[in-house]
Order: sequence, then structure tokens, then C-alpha cells
Amino acid sequence: MYILLIFWMALLPLLNLPATAPAPAREATVERDYCDIYGAVYLERDPRYKNDASKIVYLNEDQAFANLVVYRESNKLFADGIGIWFITPSKAFANHILYVTEQRHQADFTVSFTDVRSSATCRD
Repeated sequence: MYILLIFWMALLPLLNLPATAPAPAREATVERDYCDIYGAVYLERDPRYKNDASKIVYLNEDQAFANLVVYRESNKLFADGIGIWFITPSKAFANHILYVTEQRHQADFTVSFTDVRSSATCRD
């Protein structure tokens, strides 16, 4: 009995811990996972296969308003960086399948193509 009393007295300070404040709420962050798209890319234009695509893109003519400025690489082996795509004619050989929409508000991000490899970049 004496041992139980000592054990209870030893645990008593642990029971009087003050209540901790809840963790602060994290702000919602927008992920820019479209920056990870590079390599062989297939651009799907048929609405019947829209569900096969991982992202919906809008092809923008103006580079100033594009989220991703892309350089079209002619060799699949050299399409190894951000914004460097090899446009493949077959879905079977694509690393990423993207659906191209004509409505900008439906797109996850916008893409503009450039002729200069060094200007390929990802923007906010």
C-alpha cells in the first residue's frame, strides 16, 4: 500500500499540467506542381479523353501572362529541365498527358511557347 501511495505522489505533478494552446492554423498554400512538368508531353485536344489528362492547360500567345514558358525540344533526351518539353505524337511515350482547353478559366495553368531555350521558366 505504501508503494502505491509513493507511486501516486510521483505521478501527481504530471496530472496538473496546464492545458496547451491548440496549434495555429496553417494558411492554405497554392501548389505550383505544374513546374514539375518536363520531358515527353502529349497535348490532348479531344474532350472525350479529358479525364486521362493530369492537368488542363491553356495555350497563351503572350509570354507575359503565362504561368509556364516552355521551350520545345526536338530530342526527348534533352527535355530534362523546367519548362523544356518534347511534344510527343503518341500518348504511349509521354511522361505527362495534358488536356488543352480553349477556355482560359477552365485551365489549371497557362503555357506559352518560346524559341529560346534559356528563357524557359516557371512563374507564379
